[in-house]
Amino acid sequence: MNAYKGLSIALLALGVAAGCATHPANHVAQVVSGPPAKQQNVTVPVGPGPVQYTVQAQPAPGTCHFGKTTDGQPLPDPACTPGATNPKVTAANLADTICKSGYTASIRPNSNITGREKEANIKSYAFTGDPKDAEYDHLISLELGGDPNDPRNLWVEPPSPDHKPGAGIANPKDKVENQLHSLVCTGKVALTDAQGAIATDWTTALTVVGHPNGN
Repeated sequence: MNAYKGLSIALLALGVAAGCATHPANHVAQVVSGPPAKQQNVTVPVGPGPVQYTVQAQPAPGTCHFGKTTDGQPLPDPACTPGATNPKVTAANLADTICKSGYTASIRPNSNITGREKEANIKSYAFTGDPKDAEYDHLISLELGGDPNDPRNLWVEPPSPDHKPGAGIANPKDKVENQLHSLVCTGKVALTDAQGAIATDWTTALTVVGHPNGN
């Protein structure tokens, strides 16, 4: 009787051990489980930041090509315009930089610099529309810690599909930038997440950071 009881206990122990061995993935998942990441890590180049600005060389004429979303919104060529961040803006100093009134105006390059760059960038992208309808745009806006004058962060952004020719600049990307800025400055979205999302695709940036309605 005792021998039988001992054998049963040994078999039971063996079965439990075998059961654990056949489900190691379940055990690990319980240890490391958590909310899924909202986006993959995106590496964005770092620019020189606010410096004594000079006219920056642009990509060679015709070497950059606009992209388009399914609804026709313009996107930059990631090879020419991957975006670039301002190294002076970090998660630790937001209150003294992008979340401080007047900061972006204080670092914005003068139009006598950007005007000449825009003319060259129009040729880079072979843009044939009215230049007055196209914005020389910071892909990562200054209010999101984008570099002020790195050519990797500036592109001639064509008007949206519903834009009336000759009506001047009306850029829906600006609204996305403002909403992301608010989310970053209220602590709802990390600075680097906002920068990576808008550098990848400004039309999906709010969804990627988990705030599709912008709030």
